[in-house]
Amino acid sequence: MASRNQNKPPHSHSNKKIGAEEMERQGVVGRARAPLSAVVNNAEGTDSNTIEFTKEDIEALLIEKMKKGIPYDNKKKMDQMVDLIKRLKLCVRWCVDENDKLHSEVESAAKKCCDTEMEMKNKTDELNDTISDMRKTISSLEEINVKEKLEKSEACRRLEVEKSIIVESLNATKELNKELQDRLKSLKDSQSEAIKHKEMLENELTCLREELKKITEDRDRIQGQLNAVFLEQEKYIKIKYETLTKLNKLAIKTEALEETCSSQKETITTLEQTLRSEREKSEMADLSALQTRTMFEEQKRIIRELRDQLTDKEFQVVEGEKLRKKLHNTVLELKGNIRVFCRVRPLLREDRSETDMAVSYPTSMEMLGRGIELVQNGQKQLFTFDKVFNHGASQQEVFTEISQLVQSALDGYKVCIFAYGQTGSGKTYTMMGRPDAPDLKGMIPLSLEQIFQTSQSLKDQGWNFKMQASVLEIYNETIKDLLLSNRSSGFDQTRAENSVHGKQYTIRHDKNGNTHVLDLTIVDVCSVDEISSLLQKAAQIRSMGRTQMNEQSSRSHFVVTLRICGTNENTEQQVQGVLNLIDLAGSERLSRSGATGDRLKETQAINQSLSSLSNVIFALAKKEEHVPFRDSKLTHLLQPCLEGDSKTLMFVNISPDQSSIDESLCSLRFAARVNAVKLGFQGVRPRHIHVA
Repeated sequence: MASRNQNKPPHSHSNKKIGAEEMERQGVVGRARAPLSAVVNNAEGTDSNTIEFTKEDIEALLIEKMKKGIPYDNKKKMDQMVDLIKRLKLCVRWCVDENDKLHSEVESAAKKCCDTEMEMKNKTDELNDTISDMRKTISSLEEINVKEKLEKSEACRRLEVEKSIIVESLNATKELNKELQDRLKSLKDSQSEAIKHKEMLENELTCLREELKKITEDRDRIQGQLNAVFLEQEKYIKIKYETLTKLNKLAIKTEALEETCSSQKETITTLEQTLRSEREKSEMADLSALQTRTMFEEQKRIIRELRDQLTDKEFQVVEGEKLRKKLHNTVLELKGNIRVFCRVRPLLREDRSETDMAVSYPTSMEMLGRGIELVQNGQKQLFTFDKVFNHGASQQEVFTEISQLVQSALDGYKVCIFAYGQTGSGKTYTMMGRPDAPDLKGMIPLSLEQIFQTSQSLKDQGWNFKMQASVLEIYNETIKDLLLSNRSSGFDQTRAENSVHGKQYTIRHDKNGNTHVLDLTIVDVCSVDEISSLLQKAAQIRSMGRTQMNEQSSRSHFVVTLRICGTNENTEQQVQGVLNLIDLAGSERLSRSGATGDRLKETQAINQSLSSLSNVIFALAKKEEHVPFRDSKLTHLLQPCLEGDSKTLMFVNISPDQSSIDESLCSLRFAARVNAVKLGFQGVRPRHIHVA
């Protein structure tokens, strides 16, 4: 045996150790192989499971020939044959074991493939859930789509790698079986068993290919659904622009009709003057009675025709006004039920020492006038709203953006506009303006002026409006009536009267969504001067105080309500609208405001009510079944404005100085949540009442 091993050609280093790729292809990476000499020396005392063969060893074993010796030495030949048969048996046994190992590896690969399929099914379910939310957040959809594509491509790549490994292992097994079949005819039973294993591997590979095909089809189906969502989005944008175009055309047509009516009125006046002059001439002239009567009848006929034309034009104007209201409401609904405008106040004198502002404004076309960036610790945080007013925007520019929303109150809708932000951020200036500067009026006086001016202009169309106003404040979770009859002595006297009368001012909401405060003073107003006088007196007795952050800090929520009832004498149509204008008290931190005593109680009440408002917004955003409107007087009063049939706009006011950056960030985050709230009722019609 020793001489036989010495006659074998020596194995090179490359024959003893195969490369990492070849070992991984055969599924035996990390296992050392014993040389053929070790197999021969340990043929009888070593377990076959611990012996491994290389391809070169098997080839050498198969091509090994009987050594030439003594011609009639049959015993030596028999020993050589027995030795060769033993080695061949060990080799065959090792090949069978390798086939079993390959079979187990294929089974593990199939199990891994099943796990991958389950993972893909779970991801498909997640995608189906995500598709329902894609209509609301398109940008989030794109990110998820890219992420899912990367994950699927990675999964497919892993499957391809595993498949290639299995195919290569299978090819190596086929080649090895073919070589053993040519040389080892005595091992037919073992060979047939190896063929059966090979067929099982081929069947399992076919199953893997079918499962991979199903996964690819699922991916194509999901991609088709995503394309359908994109098409629906494009359709929605197209309808929006078509509606805006129709509204502009209708406005131009209405103006043309009004010009035509005015010109025809002038024509009628001219004809009436001509008729009078003709009558005077007929009296002075010596004309026959027949000629005079003929001319008179002709003039009457012309007047009747012109009056008929005037009636038709007036009817067209009324119909055009109805269509304008309808399209105007459609445009506001397309812009969202709760709109959010952000306004940045200028730097004050005490802020001039700071070199840089904490805010900046993006200049891209998409974000121009809609985006604002907050710079904190060198990092920019971007927020997007319906409109952003920089620190140089005037009161008139701001009011121009909300004038159409104010007009909706005259059209019969409930409208609510309120200002939110930290103390000293410019809320009261935005809503009330400066009483000593008529050119700097706030949103409340400008809105009331527009309501009365527009109602006067609608009288030519047969509309008559009745206005009722009420003003209250919520101070320390207590409602105060600011329109009591004896209010000349100031705030202390008004508070005393509230307590003396023992009025509870309970908030009630009826089934139509209207809000009533029991025992609250409601005053009929007929002109801008009346409502301005009431507003000025109410503002003087509003709760104000001084803190370290603001010399004139609002210590209560200021609520102005104007109820509008309109009747058209020509069409017998009625509308009922409500305009709520609210200046919220500012949120503040005790560490910065330095509030003590009564100011401390006021601060705690203000922060508690604003926290309740935040909880309500969170509940609406999550579409929870229970919304905690009754946690505070403020949220209870605002309930109809946040439940769906009201057109609501929120101003979020922020300070640009670096010292207020934390408060500004909190305000912007809250405003972003408000802007994401979608109210439940879309396309709510104005409250038109037809009188029989």
